Amino acid sequence: MRAPSPTLTPQELAIMKVVWTLDRATVRDVHARLNAARPVAYTTVLTMMRILEQKGHVKKTRVDRAFVYRPARPRHQVIGEMVREFVDRVFDGASRPMLLHLVKRTKLSPRERAALLRAIQEIDE
Repeated sequence: MRAPSPTLTPQELAIMKVVWTLDRATVRDVHARLNAARPVAYTTVLTMMRILEQKGHVKKTRVDRAFVYRPARPRHQVIGEMVREFVDRVFDGASRPMLLHLVKRTKLSPRERAALLRAIQEIDE
């Protein structure tokens, strides 16, 4: 089995979001959720689930006649690794320029601004 890659492709991430939401899911479950948003072939979902298993992102067990997939690692851990990889690749490992970019380019509501300031103050305490 390959070591998990921290960065998921957009398709892999869409599948993982479903698996994280459901906690345990069959290919049919994932296909139904994805297909509700946009058409996707069942075989494509099956192939992607196999790839996610090979990469170590999901584990499967046989239940009756179907395989049930569950996340191998929690969502926050995978997302954290993806963010770290992005910061390393785009901002040469420096978080500050990314944070400044997000704050300057994002329209924050007064409520969001206040929450951000509280979070910064909690770090300083």
